[in-house]
Amino acid sequence: MMNRAKAADARRQKSVEEKSQLFKNVEIDDELSLAPLKFHSKRLLDLSGISISYEPEHPLFENLSLSIESGDRIALCGKNGSGKSSLLKLIAGQNIPHSGHVGVPASLTISYIPQDTSFLSGRIRSFLEERELDESLFKSILHKLGFRREDFDNDMTGFSAGQKKKVLLAASLCERAHLYIWDEPLNYIDVISRIQIEKMLLESGATVLFIEHEVFSMPLRRNGFT
Repeated sequence: MMNRAKAADARRQKSVEEKSQLFKNVEIDDELSLAPLKFHSKRLLDLSGISISYEPEHPLFENLSLSIESGDRIALCGKNGSGKSSLLKLIAGQNIPHSGHVGVPASLTISYIPQDTSFLSGRIRSFLEERELDESLFKSILHKLGFRREDFDNDMTGFSAGQKKKVLLAASLCERAHLYIWDEPLNYIDVISRIQIEKMLLESGATVLFIEHEVFSMPLRRNGFT
């Protein structure tokens, strides 16, 4: 019994060391990076008196005002169906039925990740050509996020939800923008990739507006997020 207990302790210690080394390797070898653009003014955009309604009698929300300044990292919180994704789409330039003032300068470059990934299909090469993304950089980011090389030649229709989200994340990280708008970027993402993404955001100084239900379990001001 003593020998079995010692063997079990040895296995547990080996497991702890392997996991510690894994996190160390992520930190040292597989760091993500982001190179945001610098806007000509500190204030990026202003929204005032915004109401969004797909049915006039049932607005999702009313009279919302929001300003975003360079360097802000903002988590948008609210119940399901309260209009969070619609607001992000509106800021990103999509045609969303609304009233109020949307003050987004024409010179502001936005990189947007939608919540829905079901539209991804076809080969990655075609996706890169359509988005005019650097193939080497894109594949390097996906590799850091745990993609296998053989996955690069597969049809994205068969990708898992996590793989599809990583494709969109990698595309956004390839883009230089003043503002990054991400709708649930960590959905279906493994814990190692989450650590990489959070570390990258904290160190890059990028301006980010995002929705992520996972942050509800932690203080939103932790680690510089508001």
